[in-house]
Amino acid sequence: MSYQETLTYLYEQLPMFQRVGAAGFKKGLGNTLMLAEALGNPEQKFRSVHVAGTNGKGSSSHLLAAVLQAAGYKVGLYTSPHLREFTERIRVNGQELPAGYLVEWVERWRPLFEQVQPSFFEMCVALAFAYFAEQRVDIAIIEVGLGGRFDSTNIITPLVSLITNISFDHQALLGNTLPEIAAEKAGIIKSGVPVVVSQTQPEVADVFRREATAKLAHLVFADEVYQATFSAEASSETGLRPLTITQHGRPYLANAELGLPGDYQQFNIPGVLATLDELRALGFRSTEAAVRTGLRQVTQLTGLRGRWSIIGRRPLVVCDTGHNAAGLGMVMEQLHRVPYRRLHLVIGTVNDKDVASMLALLPAEGVFYFCAANIPRALPAAELAQQASELGLKGQAYESVAAAVAAARAAASPEDAVFIGGSTFVVAEVEELYSN
Repeated sequence: MSYQETLTYLYEQLPMFQRVGAAGFKKGLGNTLMLAEALGNPEQKFRSVHVAGTNGKGSSSHLLAAVLQAAGYKVGLYTSPHLREFTERIRVNGQELPAGYLVEWVERWRPLFEQVQPSFFEMCVALAFAYFAEQRVDIAIIEVGLGGRFDSTNIITPLVSLITNISFDHQALLGNTLPEIAAEKAGIIKSGVPVVVSQTQPEVADVFRREATAKLAHLVFADEVYQATFSAEASSETGLRPLTITQHGRPYLANAELGLPGDYQQFNIPGVLATLDELRALGFRSTEAAVRTGLRQVTQLTGLRGRWSIIGRRPLVVCDTGHNAAGLGMVMEQLHRVPYRRLHLVIGTVNDKDVASMLALLPAEGVFYFCAANIPRALPAAELAQQASELGLKGQAYESVAAAVAAARAAASPEDAVFIGGSTFVVAEVEELYSN
């Protein structure tokens, strides 16, 4: 098979949660364990950090990888979903999985897939673990796909577990209360393995305390150790501010430069730094210089796109993949700090989100361009526009993401701002994101 034929096989033969929703999610680790055993248990051949959470796990994973790369380690990075190319999910020192490796690997193991009938995500995890083992990475940062307890990545025994944030998302699969969702995320906590929680959230903190105690796992609430704050002075054009980090209230890093714009990153940084502390205790070195370089050059080192990505100026055009109420709310707070005459918003989402809660966060004074990404799970643009209209948000529905973006950019004056988001899959279709 060619590369495209291989992708078609993966997308069409195996359920893929990102495209079809709940039908692509399987509870249980049986299939993943069967695949791993057939592959020689590659997950046992490299050291890892496991990262779960509702919001911030992708950014935290990339930041950890960047600092460890800057410290001189060979670092594997597994994240999902991808924006444009499947190979973005699996990287070693920022380099994507070679397309040829994917083709050969799928061809070799296709009989096994047809026997086991794994989900798309189960296959992706097996591929990533096999590749990291073959590449002999020093350490791999493994991002959970969905939840934690039953996520396919949860067959690893990491050096450290990191849980970033608990918010409402995927309630139909993970639970309808924050403690229920937290319990699913806490499923990555392993016996005797240190666990870092980025944010102390009173509603769910006891969930982590109980699970860590039961597993005899050292627990750190990172925001009790590190505090990350942005200076009051912001750039008049982007709203971005220098970052100062303290440790137990004492100076730690002053005037740090963060390559992931968006003030909401202040909630992720304590977890990243506390995880690095746990790794240092296990022999992984990461100097202040490596931390500064990793924070500053995270996008260059890891190839991350879509987190407050500025793709145009005059008008300012920003993409962000925040795709649930909590994530989108933080992005809107950042957007409100950016000066503009008028705000244009290109918005799309998927059909299993709490759309009403997301729409309630959007500014009524904005001009809206509603769209749907080219996936089966997308909420039709006309339906989204209707729901938005009922909440007082005015705009038009467009036949594609590209058409909506083009209309917004054409309507915006140089003093305006254009925001593109609501869904990872909307951002994935923005061509300019790949030419900057």
